[in-house]
Amino acid sequence: MRKDKIDPDMPIGKLTRVKDFLPPPEKLVFPKATVKITISLSRASVEFFKHQAKEQHVKYQQMIRELLDRYVTHYSYE
Repeated sequence: MRKDKIDPDMPIGKLTRVKDFLPPPEKLVFPKATVKITISLSRASVEFFKHQAKEQHVKYQQMIRELLDRYVTHYSYE
């Protein structure tokens, strides 16, 4: 007696096409409103962020901005 093996990667039962509901990539990115400021930081802080940014292949200002945004989100009382 030979038993047919069921391939777990193949669909089972009646298939129904689902309408694509995902937005295009350009609508997934929401630019944040930014304000340019001048700020003085310690040399050690700037060197730290520059080093980390280089390893992660991002801009160090983006890392600092993200850090501040997360701080604000965490401590906001909205």
